Amino acid sequence: MKKVTKVLTYGTFDVLHRGHIRLLQRAKALGGHLTVAISTDDFNLIKGKKSVFPYAERKLILENMRLVDKVIPEKHWDQKISDVKKYKIDIFVMGDDWRGKFDFLKPYCKVVYLKRTTGISTTQIKRRMAAIKQL
Repeated sequence: MKKVTKVLTYGTFDVLHRGHIRLLQRAKALGGHLTVAISTDDFNLIKGKKSVFPYAERKLILENMRLVDKVIPEKHWDQKISDVKKYKIDIFVMGDDWRGKFDFLKPYCKVVYLKRTTGISTTQIKRRMAAIKQL
């Protein structure tokens, strides 16, 4: 029986958009099983972020996408090595804006940085929403 390649990515995945979808599509294409770690609301506060949607809603959305096989919480910065080991991850994937930041995982799995989708970001969407609200 052929071993299924397991892929892991992390993110907040707030205000889901085409950039998120493209990242998930390309991550899934690298293996047969995709695990997505979503930043919890408490962890977002530590990072200085505030999500439009709470963790439970973001988790529900991703759990119901056919690209995603498993959703886990990201509770702190230092859990990545333990997640890679616990879930037997073969490939860790992040956007290339994080290039080099996760190379410490290379002794445990392959690390792949994917090119970001140009012209879209959650920050841009939030700015547009704020501008529309002011009209």
